[in-house]
Amino acid sequence: MNLLRQHSRGPSAARVLAWTAGALGALALVNHVLAGRAERRHPPEGRFIEVDGVRLHYSDRGTGRPVVLIHGNMVTGDDYDTSGVADLLRAGHRVIIFDRPGFGHSERPRGRMWTAAEQAGLLHEALRQLGIERPVVVGHSWGAIVALAFADRYPTDTAGLVLLSGYYFPTLRPDVLLVGIAAIPVLGDVLRYTLSPVFGWLTMPLVKRALFSPARIPERFTEEFSPAMALRPSQLRATAGDGALMIPGVLALQHRYGMLSMPVTIIAGDGDKVVFKRSAERLHRSIRGSRLRIVSGAGHMVHHLEARLVAKSIAEIAAAT
Repeated sequence: MNLLRQHSRGPSAARVLAWTAGALGALALVNHVLAGRAERRHPPEGRFIEVDGVRLHYSDRGTGRPVVLIHGNMVTGDDYDTSGVADLLRAGHRVIIFDRPGFGHSERPRGRMWTAAEQAGLLHEALRQLGIERPVVVGHSWGAIVALAFADRYPTDTAGLVLLSGYYFPTLRPDVLLVGIAAIPVLGDVLRYTLSPVFGWLTMPLVKRALFSPARIPERFTEEFSPAMALRPSQLRATAGDGALMIPGVLALQHRYGMLSMPVTIIAGDGDKVVFKRSAERLHRSIRGSRLRIVSGAGHMVHHLEARLVAKSIAEIAAAT
């Protein structure tokens, strides 16, 4: 009778744990296979440079005044090609695009705090090795924080700044709490290889709409952006780490904006739902002599909707310095 009661209570805790471990192991295997397939379908098309023990993937094309393009979260350096900005600039400029640490085909070694300042230092040393002097530095979204950190640390080596849809001042952000969980050691590693990619695939259509809203998602972005590359466990670690460091990054920078003396152009979409345009307006008030351009009908991916405006703004600074 007692045996019957024990069986009626359902599976034991040990069995549940075993089933859970088996399911997570299967998910990890599937995600590992998908990540490898994504990398084979999207092999590196640029070059590699080793900087301070970090292997960075980059492209370097065109001739003329140098322009460095720094991408945001989720995407890679290829986003500037997909938007059309890079091609427009290459007609008269030397255009250097890096995959930031952990994104695309660049490494992101553990044991280092990959703050915006740390990433800026890495890119500065890469440019020094490449013999590139006083570029116009362009940053989109999280890349705008890196661009600001670059200009703050190396003002004499920065010809000018163009900042696109950046996050410049600390605010309460629920999304940071969400991605911050995946940045926790051990727990984050388990999630990145198991549940996080599944959640990412389910929410990717909503995320893309939010990035472009109120504008439509361009066909070229739909064709060229790879969710599979973005949802690799390695890139999810970079995305989570950067998300967790976003607020501390601007906390460290916000009181230094007024010291920037190089030409600065700030561009934002009036419909941006990721970083509201008031952040750009506040930055404009903080940097004397800066130019502000608010694009009507554009969202967070303003460089996709107004590639010519962005390229023209970059060219104007390059010509004036």
